[in-house]
Amino acid sequence: MKKTIYFAGGCFWGVEAYFKQLKGVLDTTVGYCNGTTAFPKYEDLKSGKASHAETVKIDYDDALISLDKLLEHYLRFVDPYTLDQQGHDVGHQYRSGIYYTDLLDGVTAEMYFTEHCKPGWVIEIKQMNNFYPAESYHQDYLDKNPGGYCHVNLGLIRPDEKK
Repeated sequence: MKKTIYFAGGCFWGVEAYFKQLKGVLDTTVGYCNGTTAFPKYEDLKSGKASHAETVKIDYDDALISLDKLLEHYLRFVDPYTLDQQGHDVGHQYRSGIYYTDLLDGVTAEMYFTEHCKPGWVIEIKQMNNFYPAESYHQDYLDKNPGGYCHVNLGLIRPDEKK
């Protein structure tokens, strides 16, 4: 069955590049979520005019990959103890978060991090309030710009986990 979850973990270019390689992930879209303004642009986040998180919408087949497995992958490259920063990406738009539309997914994420992280993790787990796709040049950015900046180690995916 097709399901959707939203992950934020620093710059969305690397997060998208990582998850789109996984078996069971059907589609990814980078965008801006859970902010207070409508239709934000990248410059709005950079300047602080918008409070959204850089986020990746992940559509996946839960018969091929579970939410727990997606969360396992997320923890391979996200530092769950760093607030508003991943790698060289610093600022509120780079916060780490899991955003859900199904309440059970929120409970699953909360339980997963509680079981797999030491106390003190700062990953935001909230219901998805709004999501705006990012500008087209951000979509599949690292495919279009192979030498582009990426804080995510794409080598953390084992060959048997790739499409």
